[in-house]
Amino acid sequence: MKGTPSFLYGTAWKEEHTERLTRLAVLSGFRGIDTANQRKHYFEGAVGKALTCLWDEGVCTRQELFLQTKFTFKRGQDHRLPYDPSAPYATQVLQSFESSLHHLRTDHLDSYVLHGPSMNTGLTDADWQVWGAMEHLQRAGKTRYLGISNVRASQLGGLLANATIKPKFVQNRCFATTGWDMDVRRICAENDVIYQGFSLLTANRLPLKQAPFFAIARRYEVTVPQVVFAFARSAGMLPLTGTSSEEHMKEDLASLALTLTVEEQRFIERCAYTRS
Repeated sequence: MKGTPSFLYGTAWKEEHTERLTRLAVLSGFRGIDTANQRKHYFEGAVGKALTCLWDEGVCTRQELFLQTKFTFKRGQDHRLPYDPSAPYATQVLQSFESSLHHLRTDHLDSYVLHGPSMNTGLTDADWQVWGAMEHLQRAGKTRYLGISNVRASQLGGLLANATIKPKFVQNRCFATTGWDMDVRRICAENDVIYQGFSLLTANRLPLKQAPFFAIARRYEVTVPQVVFAFARSAGMLPLTGTSSEEHMKEDLASLALTLTVEEQRFIERCAYTRS
């Protein structure tokens, strides 16, 4: 059975370059693709177009790829909604899901993610209706796994305690200033949930300017981003990258061969930037 990839390529904020960059990512070696049916920040249809061409060319097969997309509540969308906003939430989920299958030219997903709870705190009835509809999709064999993104520790705890089907993945923006999302990662580790960290570089520009990062990179003759991705894996994360550079795509994947010492891992774990 297909496993979880070691690295995900994120397709957010690519707009007219989405098809080209998705293609380039797969050609560079990525076999995990993350997107969302949220036209405000993603172009899911262009992802599917790139993948179809790659399949037709024999570069890879659908079975070799891990495809993950998301359901996004109306508050996270613009006017280009993939569902009828006046319909019940369960219907919205089904409409969005079927639209995603059409965009991605597939009959199933590997992971279907709630793009974020409907409110900043707590879980509402809307969240539970959506999650119930997602559970139905998994039971029907339409997606292998479920996940949730942009979630607080308390919300994740509530979902794990009360959901019939537990999330397999959590995808969060990962800040060094919160111990690399320490509270959420701890809950994930305790419940066999895989933590997907995104914005590992862009959310941490100041911490990554600390001299020890450059010293570690020089020691291994790699880049600071490669050090960060190696740390992420050592911390149990499944990292995402959204780079638009072919060179950086290859460097990011090459970080899979890098192993940091325990001391280096501890430094990075504690490197939160403190404003003086």
